[in-house]
Amino acid sequence: MARRRSRRRARRCGPTAGCERRESVSNGPGPPCPPGTPPPPPRPPAPRALQSGESFGETLNDQFKNGAASLNCPAFRSRKRGEGEGRRSRLSTQARVGGPVTIATCVQPGLALRAGTAGVAELATGGNANAEGPGRSGPLQDETLGVASVPSQWRVAQGIRGETKSCQTASIATAEVSTQARKHADAQVQTEAPEPVAVLPLPRHHSPRLLAFLRRVEAMVIRELSKNWQSHAFDGFEVNWAEPQQTVSCLHTLCYPPAQAQGLHVTSISWNATGSVLACAYGRLDDGDWSTLKSFVCAWNLDRRRLNPQQPLAVVEVPSSVMCLAFHPTQPAHIAGGLYNGEVLVWDVSRPEDPLLWRTGLTDDTHTDPVYQVLWLPEPQHSHRFQVLSVATDGKVLLWQGVGAGQLQLTEGFAVVVQQLPRSSKLKKPSRGETEVGATAVSFSSFDPSLFVLATEGGFPIKCSLAAEEAALTRMPSSVPLRAPAQFTFSPHGGPIYSVSCSPFHRNLFLSAGTDGHVHLYSMLQAQPLTSLQLSHKYLFAVRWSPVRPLVFAAASGDGDVQLFDLQKSSQKPTASIMQTQDGSPVYCLEFNSQQTRLLAAGDAKGMVKVWQLSSAFTEQGPRETEDLDRLASEIAT
Repeated sequence: MARRRSRRRARRCGPTAGCERRESVSNGPGPPCPPGTPPPPPRPPAPRALQSGESFGETLNDQFKNGAASLNCPAFRSRKRGEGEGRRSRLSTQARVGGPVTIATCVQPGLALRAGTAGVAELATGGNANAEGPGRSGPLQDETLGVASVPSQWRVAQGIRGETKSCQTASIATAEVSTQARKHADAQVQTEAPEPVAVLPLPRHHSPRLLAFLRRVEAMVIRELSKNWQSHAFDGFEVNWAEPQQTVSCLHTLCYPPAQAQGLHVTSISWNATGSVLACAYGRLDDGDWSTLKSFVCAWNLDRRRLNPQQPLAVVEVPSSVMCLAFHPTQPAHIAGGLYNGEVLVWDVSRPEDPLLWRTGLTDDTHTDPVYQVLWLPEPQHSHRFQVLSVATDGKVLLWQGVGAGQLQLTEGFAVVVQQLPRSSKLKKPSRGETEVGATAVSFSSFDPSLFVLATEGGFPIKCSLAAEEAALTRMPSSVPLRAPAQFTFSPHGGPIYSVSCSPFHRNLFLSAGTDGHVHLYSMLQAQPLTSLQLSHKYLFAVRWSPVRPLVFAAASGDGDVQLFDLQKSSQKPTASIMQTQDGSPVYCLEFNSQQTRLLAAGDAKGMVKVWQLSSAFTEQGPRETEDLDRLASEIAT
């Protein structure tokens, strides 16, 4: 490799520059130059041997000064970059004391020479190549030359160059292919050969006596058939081969332990619009003073797979005792409540962190006595919008509308005053001043949305109307004019009335229950009750018509039981009696489920809510049952 390179370096020809001929000591003379080329420059002096008393460095420096020698090392050969660029040489010296030293020279632009090993050895031994040992002492023995480094003038760092390229792929094609799997099945069938039927031919009988008999009884048979056709003795008769079950089973027993620990009662319960969520209010009905204990509103979703009866789905803490509840007719999570301090609030139980939507606050429009019932009523102009109606023992019936900033605004108001009661009542009217009639419950007619029945502390029900225009004779402060709604009063109970319920199947019938232990069945057309049922020797706190059976209703008593009546079977004694509490604690409230009609919920003084499943005998309406209710009402009235 070194020989080829030396030959290439030794030959460089050009039309103007001429030709330079190089010779190598080891390779001999090169090829002749072309004719007309100028002669090569004179050959530089050859390197000489180290004389006595001279150092190796001095001799080598002399040769470099004359341009005759340089180190010819493969790691430091000259490089050429572009035309006209000069060549660089690097020098590296390697010396080993006491051993052979090889010196290679590269002549630029002169002749390249190489010193033999023997000569070097002679230089190393001080001129005696055959001498043993390192030779005589001299500068060569102790001198060490460093490495000379010359930075490159042509090799520079290449800059990093970046480019951005874009490419495009073909769009992805999708296709839908429908397939159909066919199933084949083979089955064997067998038919039986028809059996021959023996036919007994009857002889034709043309007896004159038979013909005379048929003619004689024809008129009588037709007359009896006509009577049967016009009779209603078997109207609505259906053959039912299965014996109806009268059993009632308990599905759930719900409670909230923190409320029970405070001794709170279940004062009210309500089903939501879907019939799957049951809410109850905790408070106290036997507290004669303003209640300062905080109470709760709890809700359970009975359709949840893992229902925890002691862990409600939502819990709302209320600063005052909650006396009544009512779910929104169309919004499953909105619920209105009345408090012992007279406030009316609306919550959204789907927002556990901030459930309060609206409240009345303690203003001049607020009730001054406990609110015992709240209802949702559609607005007359907008049937999809609802108002909250509240009833309290201060004698006022108020309608509230939710507005901005979380406030319930009073839109209409009514006041029941003794002086404005109809003459049908037997109450002794006061001679001076006005006296408000405390209201404890309310129920609206299913046939007239403006007609409602009001239960009072005096024990007499009052027929009222929202369309009344007469101003109420009261001095109670109010932001809207108060009107007198009373139209008709009925014969009283022996004590305060706690509950009323209008029939969903008859426009004139309603029930009332009070502290005398009686349930009265009234007609809107007469003051006296149609019938009176003695259910308990204690108080009756609630009564409700069934939403699916016209002749079925339920009542909650102070004895701790719930009694179910079916007037189609008996109008004097209950068809079934459900034991709600084992210790005889009162049952304060009950509600039928209008969506899941087999469910009946009841709450008691022990802080528990029980959900009962009714049998089909109480939930499946029989034929012509509404007509039976009409006939029962007319027969009793006469």
